[in-house]
Amino acid sequence: MNEIILFVYIFSLFVLLVFSSHGFIMIYYHNKFEKKEHDKTGQNEFNSTVTIQLPLYNEMYVAERLIDSVCEIDYNKAKLEIQVLDDSTDETVDIVRKKVEEKFNLGFNILHIRRQNREGFKAGALKEGLKTATGDYIAIFDADFLPKKDFLKSTLQYFADDNVGMVQTRWEHLNEDFSLLTKIQALALNGHFVIEQTVRNKAGFFINFNGTGGVWKKSCIEDAGNWHADTLTEDLDLSFRAQLKGWKFIFLRDFTTPAELPLEINALKAQQFRWTKGAIETAKKLLPMVWKANIDLKVKLQSTFHLTNNIVFPFILLAGILNVPLIFIKNSGPYDNFFNFMSIFVLAFISSFLFYLYAQKDVYIDWRKKIVLFPIFMAGSMGFALNNTRAVIEGLISRKSEFVRTPKFNVVENEKAIVSNTYLQKMKIDNSAIIELILALYCSIGVIASIYFWEIAALPFHLMFFFGFGIVSVMSIRQGIIKKNKVKATGN
Repeated sequence: MNEIILFVYIFSLFVLLVFSSHGFIMIYYHNKFEKKEHDKTGQNEFNSTVTIQLPLYNEMYVAERLIDSVCEIDYNKAKLEIQVLDDSTDETVDIVRKKVEEKFNLGFNILHIRRQNREGFKAGALKEGLKTATGDYIAIFDADFLPKKDFLKSTLQYFADDNVGMVQTRWEHLNEDFSLLTKIQALALNGHFVIEQTVRNKAGFFINFNGTGGVWKKSCIEDAGNWHADTLTEDLDLSFRAQLKGWKFIFLRDFTTPAELPLEINALKAQQFRWTKGAIETAKKLLPMVWKANIDLKVKLQSTFHLTNNIVFPFILLAGILNVPLIFIKNSGPYDNFFNFMSIFVLAFISSFLFYLYAQKDVYIDWRKKIVLFPIFMAGSMGFALNNTRAVIEGLISRKSEFVRTPKFNVVENEKAIVSNTYLQKMKIDNSAIIELILALYCSIGVIASIYFWEIAALPFHLMFFFGFGIVSVMSIRQGIIKKNKVKATGN
C-alpha cells in the first residue's frame, strides 16, 4: 500500500513539476524578447468605422458607469456605433433604456439590443450583435470595465498590418487594494497578462483574447467561424480558431483597461470554475486542430501548455491529500532514497516564484510589497484545488452548465456594498465549502505530524494546504451566513 501511495504521489508531483517549470521557459523568452516592439503605423485606421459591443446580463450597479465611460472615448461620433447587448431580466433593462436614450439624444449612435432568450449566453449576444454591426472593427467591454478615452486611438494603430485580427490590452485593477483577496487576484492575473500574454505574443506563439478590453477586425471574427457557445470560454475558443486561420494578434502590455476584481470568495470561485472548465472544453475541441495544423512544433507545444494548464488542479488536490500519510510513511520505513530524490520537485516552487516575481517587477515600482504575498497566493491556489478540480472533471466528461456571471459591485472602498448586493444574495453558495473545511481539518494532521517528527522541510507545504483550504472554506461559509441573515432581515 505504501508503494502505491508513493507512486501516485510522485506522479502527481511530476505533473506539477512539468507545468510549473514552464515558468522557466516563459522567463527565458521574456528576457530574449524584452525589447521587441510591435509596429504601429496605422494612422489611416482612425477613419474606420468602429462598433463597440457591451454585453450585459443583470448589471444594475455598473451599466450606467460603463455606458458613460464608453461615450467618453475620443473618436469621431460619425464613425462610432455602440451596441448595448442587454440580456437582462431585472431593473437593469430600464436603467439601460434610460441611459441609451440620454446618449442618443446627445448625438451618439447607440442601440439597446434585446433578445427573446439568453441562448448562447455571452457568445450568443455577441454573435447576435455582429449581424447588424456596421463597424469594420469590433471593440468589446464587459460591464465592470472602464475603457480609457484614448482606447481606440491606442489600439487601432496596430491594424496597419492587414494580417492583424485582434488587439488586446492589459487589465488594470480598479480595486486591487480593497482587500487581501483582491491583492492576491491581482498578483495572479499579472502573471498571465504581464508575462504569459506578453511573452507568447512577442515570441510568436498563440495568445488569447481575454473576453473584454480588446478590439477585433470584424472580418477576422467572421473568417474564423464567428462566436461559438459550445464552451464556457468563447473568447479562448475564437482566439485559437482565428490564429489557426493565420490571423496575427497583438497584446499591449503597457496600455491598460481598468476593471473591478471580484470582492467576494464565492463570486471568485464561480469565475474560476467557469474559466477552468471552459479552458478544458476548449482544449478538447481545438487540440486536434492545433496538432493537425501547418504550424511550427514549438507553437503546437506552447498551445498545448496554454490550453491544458488547468489540468494541474486535480494533481494539486491529490498531492494535498497524500501529503498527510506520506509523513507517517517516511518515518516508518526505509524510504530515505525516495524522499531525497523528491527534493528535486522544489524546482516547481522556484519556477512559480520567479514567474510571478518578474510579473510584478515589470509593472510595479513597489513590486517587493506585491511579491511578499506569494506564499498566500500559493495557499489560495491550493485552497481552490477542489473547486477547480470539479471544473476540470466536468469539462473532461463534457457535462454542460450555465454561464454563471460574476456579480459586479461598482465599489472600491465601501465593504457594506458587498452585503447589500442583490445579485450576491441570489447567488448559490457551493456545498464544496463543507468539503474544503473537512480537508483543512485533515491537513492539520499533516501540520501536527510534521512538527512531531520534526519534518521542517515539509511543514511549509502542509501549512499552505491547511490555510488554503481553511481560508477558502471559512470565507465561503461566512458569506453564506451573511447572506441568510440578510434575507431574513429583508423578509425575502
